[in-house]
Amino acid sequence: MNRWLRLTLLGVGAMNSPRFAPAGLLLRCAGYRVAFDGGPGAEPPPGRLDAWLVTDEQAELRSALRRQAAARCVRLRAGDLELGRVRVRCRPVAHTSHPAYGYRIEAGGLAVVWAPEFWEFPTWAARADLMFAEAASWDRPIRFRGGVGGHASAHTVAEQAVRHGVRRLVYAHIGRPTLRAMDAGLRPRTGEWGIEGRTYSLRLTAGALRRSVRCRERHAELHPRRPSAVHLGLRRIIDAPRTRIQRITRARCSTPAGTPER
Repeated sequence: MNRWLRLTLLGVGAMNSPRFAPAGLLLRCAGYRVAFDGGPGAEPPPGRLDAWLVTDEQAELRSALRRQAAARCVRLRAGDLELGRVRVRCRPVAHTSHPAYGYRIEAGGLAVVWAPEFWEFPTWAARADLMFAEAASWDRPIRFRGGVGGHASAHTVAEQAVRHGVRRLVYAHIGRPTLRAMDAGLRPRTGEWGIEGRTYSLRLTAGALRRSVRCRERHAELHPRRPSAVHLGLRRIIDAPRTRIQRITRARCSTPAGTPER
């Protein structure tokens, strides 16, 4: 049994980054492979894909992403996904004037968050074991024109991640202000820079695997399979003697007191 949840950064750049490919992630677990976002230069490696999910269905890279997804025989979309014991939950984030999302990935007792762009720290990321987060700006937020969202600063993300109990924070959407801070040798108060091509591996807990087995058993109890004709025939043969004995026993028990047995 595959006991590892593996997440590979395909890119860590903000839009039009002069240094990095667009932020993207590849999830691998229990034989499943799911891509998140990405774009030119941040394509998933060759191999089957079970899904390709995005955080912004109206993003500037949507046309390029749709072509890439179609070439891999999957449909680009935002939404929930369930693959075996891997559950991917699409959650809203405050980012721009139209709907935008992040993802909470749960498997084997672990929680991983993919939220590369947001204006406000998503509270649903609380207590994540690993979070890939926003870092388009360094020490001041970037506000969109018209006051309809923007990008939180790396400083704010670090502070909020600690407040919400995030165990490991990785900056995976690095913009120009943050690039200048990196070049100056500055580092965030907490967390680490995402590295393109790096795989982050988390071991699934044995207890959670046992719970997963119990869930499957409980599902089988609640939704039993319809027995086949062969199975029903065998069941009748096996139960026939028992049924006859039960009829005789019931007949004897129902005989009135004082009535002689034949």
